[in-house]
Amino acid sequence: MSAEELRGKLAEQRQELMNARFKHAAAQLEKTSELKAMRKQVARIETVLNEKEQRA
Repeated sequence: MSAEELRGKLAEQRQELMNARFKHAAAQLEKTSELKAMRKQVARIETVLNEKEQRA
């Protein structure tokens, strides 16, 4: 993926994570393990972006 695609995906994942946090706070989130998985996905995307920026 290009850096621009990754930035778009990152913004999307962060929005989903924020929504999940609100659901968790309101006790509407059934699978709380999704929070951990979402955080890891955000970290993976950030890592790939940082690697691409360092190479450029």
